[in-house]
Amino acid sequence: MQPVFRRAEARDLTAIIAMLADDVLGASREDPSLPLNNAYLDAFAAIERDENQFLLVVECDGEIAGCLQLSFIPGLSRLGMWRGQVESVRIAAAFRGQGLGEKMLQWVIAACREKGCGLVQLHTDVTRYDAIRFYEKLGFKASHAGMKLAL
Repeated sequence: MQPVFRRAEARDLTAIIAMLADDVLGASREDPSLPLNNAYLDAFAAIERDENQFLLVVECDGEIAGCLQLSFIPGLSRLGMWRGQVESVRIAAAFRGQGLGEKMLQWVIAACREKGCGLVQLHTDVTRYDAIRFYEKLGFKASHAGMKLAL
């Protein structure tokens, strides 16, 4: 299995949304029904227009096997340092446990270095114990407390 990393296209949305919905948390907040909810189409169009957004898909043997969103964030703090923000990391059920997630994060780290980022950061739900162990194994540290306000 040789993974192919590429920018997502509109034709990939159904597979991406299915992966987002395929877990306990995603099942209650995503809508994988067809035709796709227009909110997903609008979000995809906004991501495509923004040069600091990269919606990644990973193909294995012609199938979408994984996805994530990488946002490049300019900042003033830390001497104007850029950051890479990783969101919505998912591996399709049939491809889990094969090291694909690690390869995806290695791709992200390389892309952030190429962009000149000084940090790669991510958030994961505190109930995703396996994900937390996975990110820690890759060298990520729980250095800050994340907070959200639902609107």
